[in-house]
Amino acid sequence: MSLNLEEKKAVVAEVSAQLASAQTIVVAEYRGMEVKDMTKLRAKAREAGVFLRVLKNTLVRRAVAETPFAGLSDHLVGPLAYGISSDPVAAAKVLHEFAKGNDKFVIKAGAMANFVMSSKDVANLATMPSRDELLSKLMGTMQAPVATFVRTLNEVPTKFVRGLAAVRDQKQAA
Repeated sequence: MSLNLEEKKAVVAEVSAQLASAQTIVVAEYRGMEVKDMTKLRAKAREAGVFLRVLKNTLVRRAVAETPFAGLSDHLVGPLAYGISSDPVAAAKVLHEFAKGNDKFVIKAGAMANFVMSSKDVANLATMPSRDELLSKLMGTMQAPVATFVRTLNEVPTKFVRGLAAVRDQKQAA
């Protein structure tokens, strides 16, 4: 079904709005995939906060024309699905994980601001921990010395109470 001019402008505006807050775009070819598989991918993308759409390449070229993702225009050939996310790793993770389980879904390229990535670069990005994982590791590392210090301070009264209990038990036995 063909879009009229107004609908095309609306699609370009929607994609441009997503690109304004995006940090990553991942492009994948979906040739020969079944609808049920694509539906599963859309559900996973929605959960991860990734904007996933199948769009006409000419409309995407117009949307990325004067953005930091303009270098991606050379890779927009064939039937493509576009994953756009504000989290630098989310789109790459979702699409890479799906591509591992589905041979017909092939990641073609990706882009970060002013940097075009190959499919291998996207795979490397997908294996990186997310921002939340990195923050939790940092907090765990920062919390470890404090927790150890508190346990050490807590041992002094605990040993004292154990000593008193041992003396009490010894006197009761005598």
